[in-house]
Amino acid sequence: MTWPLGELDDVRRLRALAASFPGVLLEETVLPSSFEAVWAVLGDPEHGFPGLVPDVRSLRITERSGERMRATVRGRSGLRAPFDLVLRPGWCLMQSRFLVFGMAAVPEGDVTRFAYLAGLRLPGMRILGPPLRRVLGPVLMRRFVRRFTPAK
Repeated sequence: MTWPLGELDDVRRLRALAASFPGVLLEETVLPSSFEAVWAVLGDPEHGFPGLVPDVRSLRITERSGERMRATVRGRSGLRAPFDLVLRPGWCLMQSRFLVFGMAAVPEGDVTRFAYLAGLRLPGMRILGPPLRRVLGPVLMRRFVRRFTPAK
């Protein structure tokens, strides 16, 4: 007897991961660009993240071994932290001591289904998370949609 296999695409995988972190922000949208166009930007964190990801002023890859990396992130708010990073087409997950951040993208014809995860790894986030999600979620998604809307 064989068991059925359940395959999760990267957006669904990010949803499952978000369920394990209390109070994280998880937002999904459809970006009006092809997967290739979206991942050309998001697959290059040193150049794609600053200005697009909130509070990231600069990101520098310091070590690389296949899809696993270490990076130093400097934020506009003064944050300076080392992050462990996993990056492959359609998937980005970054974790520092206090932060978790992720993005996933899946092609859907001419557009791209996109998910964004961000959260603090601190006690109390189960309580603080919902108000932060209501305020920040829509703002973040508008930023991504604007960035990936083709010029007319």
